[in-house]
Amino acid sequence: MADAASASAVGFKAASAAGEDWAKTVKACLEALGDLPKGANLGLLYATAELSEDLSSILTFLRERTRIEDWVGTVGMGIAASGVEYHGRPALAVLVGALPEDGFRVFEPVSGSLEPFMERHGDWVARHHPVFGIVHGDPRNHRVDSIVDALAAETSTFLVGGLTAGPADCPQIAGRIGEGGLSGVLFSPEMPVVAGLSQGCTPISEVRTITEAEQNVVMKIDGRPALEVFKEDIGELLARDLRRVGGYIYAAFPIVGTDTGDYLVRNLAGIDLERGWIAVGELVEEGRQLMFCRRDHESAEQDLKRMLADVKRRAETPPKAAVYFSCIARGPNLFGPESEELKLVRETLGDLPLVGFYANGEISNNRLYGYTGVLALFL
Repeated sequence: MADAASASAVGFKAASAAGEDWAKTVKACLEALGDLPKGANLGLLYATAELSEDLSSILTFLRERTRIEDWVGTVGMGIAASGVEYHGRPALAVLVGALPEDGFRVFEPVSGSLEPFMERHGDWVARHHPVFGIVHGDPRNHRVDSIVDALAAETSTFLVGGLTAGPADCPQIAGRIGEGGLSGVLFSPEMPVVAGLSQGCTPISEVRTITEAEQNVVMKIDGRPALEVFKEDIGELLARDLRRVGGYIYAAFPIVGTDTGDYLVRNLAGIDLERGWIAVGELVEEGRQLMFCRRDHESAEQDLKRMLADVKRRAETPPKAAVYFSCIARGPNLFGPESEELKLVRETLGDLPLVGFYANGEISNNRLYGYTGVLALFL
């Protein structure tokens, strides 16, 4: 037997289901979806990693049953729906919408230069001036963060989404099954959207300056040995046993020019006790700002509630649907095993059609984040 859940609103409907295999799961999902909105012409599809190899069959089945040709989506280590998360089992989440004709444009993976993208979609971009996009990236492409930045700049579009998270392959749906780059869908301004970002880590130190570095190794901070500053910032108890900082303490890089205090969180990759150096999961250079932060349930929950209240306040009309992209380190690993993260979203925004997935990195505007939750509301 499969278990399923659904929610609906004018212009959008969503459903999610978990089952024993792809066929039972997709059938349960469609049953929960019920009658489609009149004129439904776009579908978002997210699958757990357990269904990665079956994504092509699932897509074919959905096209045949819904008659919707345009689909966008990917695979995550977990998926999100209204008030519920699915982890570690075959599951699907589907959102279908009836959008203005020619009001969106699905685009195939961009793996490097934007030139092929602009040759194929440039006229549509010039005519419609998209302001919002949902994108999915391949974490194996080391240029994916620069592609995100270039696409946002070239199209003047606010992007949300995440990097595919699966056991091996990284399939993306963008009309067809592809991989290797950044793909998704852009929307014209007729589809108003409000977006928000929630950090999963809380700063524990003042903002400091890297004064000596090479590649991803921080040698000196504020003119002092990096490890000396690090121990000072994390406190005496942790400094006594640095083995305890793994998975709890992270490096954070404030984003220059932002008025919301956003920062990029990166892993601590290593500590050189002899030379007093710290390696981080980011290329760094002298003069860049750095602070240290911690990851814990309480601070993550507080920031999620803050973000939800903020997007609800900025939404001029009740939202019709939503997408939510969260880090694989969040969900049950940070909020608890009973879908607490998505329940918080539903408690604040109501039981609206929502889909999303747990990603290998989250995308907000023109940047690739980590340990964050990214939400977008269709108004």
